[in-house]
Amino acid sequence: MIQKNSFTLINPQTGSLAFKLFYFEKNNPFDHIQRLNYYSMVWITKGKGSVKADFSEYNFKENVLFSFSPYQPFMLNLNGEIKGWVINFHPDFFCIHKHHKEVACNGVLFNNIYNTPLIQIDEKTRINFETVIEQLKTEMQNPALAQYELLISYLKTFLITASRLKIEQHAKGNKVTVEKEKPFILQNLKNAIELHYKTKHSARDYADILSITPKALTKLTKTHLNKTLTNLITERIIIEAKRELYLTNKSIKEIAFELGYNDEYYFSRLFKKHTEVAPQLYRETVGFDRANASL
Repeated sequence: MIQKNSFTLINPQTGSLAFKLFYFEKNNPFDHIQRLNYYSMVWITKGKGSVKADFSEYNFKENVLFSFSPYQPFMLNLNGEIKGWVINFHPDFFCIHKHHKEVACNGVLFNNIYNTPLIQIDEKTRINFETVIEQLKTEMQNPALAQYELLISYLKTFLITASRLKIEQHAKGNKVTVEKEKPFILQNLKNAIELHYKTKHSARDYADILSITPKALTKLTKTHLNKTLTNLITERIIIEAKRELYLTNKSIKEIAFELGYNDEYYFSRLFKKHTEVAPQLYRETVGFDRANASL
């Protein structure tokens, strides 16, 4: 008997993917740049290589979890064979923005410009993940009353477990960072970007705020955050643009103006350059109009 290792749930109102769980081995399904219009969590159970995500590249080994937001560009380069599980879900199926207080994964697993998109999975978490995967498989194979609610509960368990582990690992990493005397100026930079990203868009703006040269500040961000200063600023703007497109019915012009762009066409080109989709298409495939349509 052949064991089924791919399960897909389609949104009957839109005809698009709502939720998908699948297992892969040997072949790499992410060997070219991905820009998916849903959340994607990739759990590598065996294999090693590197992942390109946004403007950065990270090495990884087995038992690692990647978390990618809608239209976040990523691809995997492998050294040898690979095995793993993938969980995909559309914001129509489960919106992490709206359920942030329940799962607290937005800014932890997703949409964080300062952290890597990966978590190293420990033994306890591995066992928990395997349990959730089996529960998801069983429910997808044998749909019954309140299937949506049960799938959501399992998905929440997976997200919360992953978020807790990443927060724990980040806390340990901060201790190591302090011991290595990572420049406090980077924390000041994070604070400055959060305060001013809607009005200040250039690297020089933040260098002036922190009384440092743009070249020196960029060197620090590249060394410690694996991103250039310009990348950090742009990513923060794009994350906020996505949030506004997703959660509100504001016009593109309104969103552009709120983010400091008087020219909505310039803003649209910037958005498309970094996501490969225009703001309106993003809204139509991920955002506000579809967010109101639930299964």
